[in-house]
Amino acid sequence: MLTNADIVELTRFRRHLHQHPEVSGEEAWTAAEVVRALEAMGAPQILTGLGGHGVAAVWQGAEAGPTVMFRSELDALPIEELTGNPWASQIPGKGHQCGHDGHTTILLGLGRLLSRRPPARGRAVLMFQPAEENGAGAAAVLDDPAFAEIQPDWAFSLHNFPGLDYGNMAIKAGPANCASRGLRVVLTGHTSHASTPEHALSPALSLARLIPAVMAEGPGGDLGDSFRLVTVTHARMGEPAFGITPGRAELWMTLRTVHDRDMADLLARVSALVDAEAQSTGLTVDYSHHDIFHACTNDPDATQRLLDAAEAVGVAREDGGFPMRGSEDFGLFGSRAGAKSAMFRLGSGYKTPNLHNPDYDFPDDIIEPGVRVFDRVARDLLGG
Repeated sequence: MLTNADIVELTRFRRHLHQHPEVSGEEAWTAAEVVRALEAMGAPQILTGLGGHGVAAVWQGAEAGPTVMFRSELDALPIEELTGNPWASQIPGKGHQCGHDGHTTILLGLGRLLSRRPPARGRAVLMFQPAEENGAGAAAVLDDPAFAEIQPDWAFSLHNFPGLDYGNMAIKAGPANCASRGLRVVLTGHTSHASTPEHALSPALSLARLIPAVMAEGPGGDLGDSFRLVTVTHARMGEPAFGITPGRAELWMTLRTVHDRDMADLLARVSALVDAEAQSTGLTVDYSHHDIFHACTNDPDATQRLLDAAEAVGVAREDGGFPMRGSEDFGLFGSRAGAKSAMFRLGSGYKTPNLHNPDYDFPDDIIEPGVRVFDRVARDLLGG
């Protein structure tokens, strides 16, 4: 288990990362700090540059066995931190308000234990993944030819979660995180002087009609199999001027479904509404797609491994609500890479600010229980 000195050093490291957040695709400094920490603990094999700035550390057992991967995220968010902590972000407009600094530190804690007691069989892989927040990182790692060297049989991850007691676990087999997709719609006509709006082809009324129409296609509700949610996140029209009738508008929205199979249908329904509106008014329409996340599903066997580990090391379980509306790209390690994969929620307190809030900070007290669960999973599957 981790010593008191380990906890002190890992806490210091977590706060060090917290002060220097890097957003998706820009995690060069964070990756270098992770490599430095892995080298200091004597990680026998370190792969870098996976899918961008991804890092993987590998411990090889003497006997044949499965490859077991534990994954964390490197990236932060484009959010100004307002915690006022001494270790608050030093980078204006960027912050670790999702706790990825804590997840990364948990994996480094696991690495310390693996270095002291290497696995007896198979391989343990610590995957420090880039670009989770924009949904691009897991796919980029999977597409990297070097990933073939560490193709996992099992994959495990965690996410800290406000609303659960400190250090408690919540997990359930089956749907864990919704699929989501950002859709940007551009409607284009032409401008005129504001005194002669009849000479313009304005998207104003189309934008006004489309906002409630697309929201009606995804009303939300219970997170059952038929769940669909369309959230309008941004709208813009014309120029900030009083003398011009607008000729262009943008409508941004996020689409969510529990299952990947339903996303295509929701996208088709929303697109049909936009196309019909454009056709009836003479506007042209262009689409672009952003932040695409596939649904995340917990494998029953991997889920049971986490439940057994938590019980063995004294980590309490809470029910928690499943699936989450929020999205995660971790599920690709199961659906695309074929690993038995599962993610659990690690409680960060009932009164903790919500994730992505400017005053959120990962609680250091939950580093140790996170390491404890992962270490037990590794020992159960790999010995040592």
